[in-house]
Parts: sequence; structure tokens; C-alpha cells
Amino acid sequence: MQPRRLDPAVEAVEDRLHRALALLRVVLTANMVALNLFRYDNFSRPHLALAIIAALVLWTVAMIWAYAAPRRRTPLLLGLDLAVALAALVSTLEVKGSWFNASVPGFWVAGALLAWAIHWRWIGGLLAAALLSIVDLSIRDSISQTNYANVFLLLIGGSIVGYMAGSLREMAASRAVAERAAATAAERARLARAVHDGVLQVLALVQRRGRELGGEAAELGRLAGEQETALRSLIRQQDVTSSAGHQGAETDLMVRLEQLSTGRGSLQVHLAGPGARVMVEESVAAELGAVVEECLANVVRHVGPDASVWLFVEELGDQVALSVRDAGPGIDPARLQQAREQGRLGVAESIRGRIADLHGTAILTTAPGQGVEWEFSVPRNQEAR
Repeated sequence: MQPRRLDPAVEAVEDRLHRALALLRVVLTANMVALNLFRYDNFSRPHLALAIIAALVLWTVAMIWAYAAPRRRTPLLLGLDLAVALAALVSTLEVKGSWFNASVPGFWVAGALLAWAIHWRWIGGLLAAALLSIVDLSIRDSISQTNYANVFLLLIGGSIVGYMAGSLREMAASRAVAERAAATAAERARLARAVHDGVLQVLALVQRRGRELGGEAAELGRLAGEQETALRSLIRQQDVTSSAGHQGAETDLMVRLEQLSTGRGSLQVHLAGPGARVMVEESVAAELGAVVEECLANVVRHVGPDASVWLFVEELGDQVALSVRDAGPGIDPARLQQAREQGRLGVAESIRGRIADLHGTAILTTAPGQGVEWEFSVPRNQEAR
């Protein structure tokens, strides 16, 4: 039977638990031997009792060796371990008779119980404890308060140890995932620095020289500029990934806007803002991104696919201000009211409605022949709202 394939971090936790169990097995075995020698007069068949005790000692040594290697921790091994513990309990009838008070193995059976708890968590611990308790009570001619206490300890101990073992494994797995994510982010950041030091500088040079030369070189320079913008956006996204563990549910608004600014074909979107990250709540970034999408769609519909749009971001304490401006023909304010009355709610709902949901303000400045400018101001997060 093949052993389980575990995450290395989870396997390390199990290794440490089994090393602690190995030490506990030694203590339990020493206790079993000492108590049985002290109660030697209770045996009706002392030679058989000594043979059983010796076999249990050898079994302890074998189990310590077997559980030391993860590949040997198979369900078959755990089944045999528990079966020996159950057989040791039943053997008490042969060496002491039905009138006995203390079983031969005593608390030695806890070794198999805890192995099940480590392997199969609280369910395994509870199941093994139940089987041991049923057998222990079934071989007795009467049940005392002490017997009940022992059964209660087995049931509670197996469940708690199993639960704690499962929790430790889950914590180790989560930590391993976080460490791998941090290592990946660090490597990507290193690659991003290499891109910034090499590729971005070359693209900027091509863009500048293309504009100077004009003609076909100018088109080449424009394409180089688009690629430079896209690469800078990826680098900024990597900065957010590297710091995600510290920022919680916040994200960089500039990254979201850069993603919206690139890949727009002939539509020229110019983004300006603070040099540092502008951290806002994820929901705020998502809604502002949707508002900008609607504004850009309106520019394409009413100004043209070759139009220019300017996005400007500003930090105002616990508020973030965003303006979207184009140089199109502008809008007659009467048209907005007419569109609302006709059921066309793009401005009313997609733009003003989203900003209102964020407890922000939306100011539209426009006139025929003067373009359109939206000015949005919204709180950064729920606390600011």
C-alpha cells in the first residue's frame, strides 16, 4: 500500500509529532513493565504474562523504527499497531482471569491511539479511542468509576490530540504557501528590476528618437512608447503583489488605471498621478475602474476611436480624486437630461450611481466645443466612508 504524498512542510510537522510520540512510547512502555512487575502476584499464568510483556516491549521498538520514516506510515501499519493494542487488552483474560482490575498493557495502548490521531486527525483519534474503550470494557466482569475515567480520558485525549495535529498541519501548509508566494514575488521583483534597467530604457530611447526622426520612425517610436507603458504597468502590478501580505484588502489604484489605459488601440489614454502607490480598498478600485471604463466608452462613441483622454489621480488625505478629460466637442447639458428621460442611464447609473454608492461626488464640466471633464472624489476605504 502506497503512503500518502504530503507537502514537505506538513510532512515535517508529522515527523516532529512522531518523534514526540516515540519518546512517549518509551515512557509508557517503561510504566507498563514496572506496574506489571509490581503486580506480578496477580498473574494466574506468570510465564505467559512475561512473554506478552516482552512482546509488547519488542513491538514498541519496532513501532518507533517503523514510524520514523514517512514512507512506512501506511494504513496497514496503523491497523497492525491498533490490532496489537487490542490483542494486548484481550490477553489480560488469559493471564489474570475475568476478576482482574488492571489490564496488562494499561496506558501502553495510548501509543497506537495517538498514532491514529496524528495520521487521521480527530476522527482517527476518536475512532481508535472508541475501539480501545469497547474492548477494555467488554472484557471486564464489572465496570467501576476508575474504568469510566480511563475511557473518558481515551476519548477526550484522542480527539483533542487529533484536532491539534490537524491544526498544526494546516498551519504548516498555509505558511508554506505564503513562503512560496513571497519567494515567487521576490524573484519577479528581481526580474522586474532587470527589465526596468534594460528593456524600458531602450524603449524610451526608441520612442524619443522616433519622434525626432519623424516619418516611419515616428510610428515605430509610438509603438515603443505603448510597449514601455505596458511594461511599466506590469512592474507596478508586481509591486502590489510583493506587498499584498501587508496591504490586506487594499490595492493600488494606479495599477488598475494603467491596466485600463493600455491596449486601447488608437485611443490615446494619458495617465498622470503621484509617483508612489495610491492604495485604496479593492471595492473602491473596482468601482472607479468601471467608471473609467464607461467614460472611455463614451469618448469612443461620441468623440472617436482616435481621440485623446487624460486621467489624473490625486491623493487628498482619506479621499482620492480622479479626473477624466477629453478634447471632444463637449455635451449640451440639456442632452443629459433628455437621455435620462429617454431611459438611457449610462451617465446617471454607470457613472454617477457608482460614485454615489461609494459616498463620493461626481462633477461634470462640459459645454459645446469645450470637451468633457469629470471630477470624482471618493473615500479610500470603508473607515473613511
